Amino acid sequence: MKNEKLILNRSAKVLRQKALPVPLKDIGTKKLGDIIAKMKNAVRAEEDGVAIAAPQVGAGLRLFIVKGGVLPRYENDRVFINPEIVKISRKKQKVEEGCLSVRWLYGVVERHEKITITAWDEKGRKQTIGASGLLSQIFQHEIDHLDGILFTDKAENVRDLPPLENKDAEN
Repeated sequence: MKNEKLILNRSAKVLRQKALPVPLKDIGTKKLGDIIAKMKNAVRAEEDGVAIAAPQVGAGLRLFIVKGGVLPRYENDRVFINPEIVKISRKKQKVEEGCLSVRWLYGVVERHEKITITAWDEKGRKQTIGASGLLSQIFQHEIDHLDGILFTDKAENVRDLPPLENKDAEN
C-alpha cells in the first residue's frame, strides 16, 4: 500500500472536523492499537515527517504521535491521547511549517514559544509535558489538526516547494 493512501490530503472532510475524545476505556484495546500502528507506519514512511494526528489517517480521534528520533528527548515514538493545553507563553515566535496532509506547501506560522499539555500515553498513564522550541511547535500544530485547523489557515508567505526530482543525481 502506498503511503499517499495512508495520509489523507487537505481535501478530506475529517481534517476539517473537531476530533472526538478517545474514551479512556479504549486505551490498550486492539481497535485503538490498530489506529496507532497505522499512524506510526504513516509518519515513519515520510522522511521529513515529525508527527501525525489521527485525523490525517482518517480517524476522527483526539490523538497524535511524535515520531521517535525527531528530538533527543524522544528516542521512540510518543503517543499523546486526548491532549489538552494547560499553559501557554505570552511570547510568540514566527516559525516555518509544512504538513504531511498539505504536501510541499510551507509557510510561516505564529506559535507560542512555550506550551504545557496534559495527555494520556498508550498505556493509559496521564502525563504533563512542558515544551519549547520544535516540540512546542509540534504540539500546537498537531492540536490544531485535532480542532480541524490546517497550518495553511494561519500561515503567511505560503509557497510550494516540491522535492527535487533528481535529488539523488545531485549527491
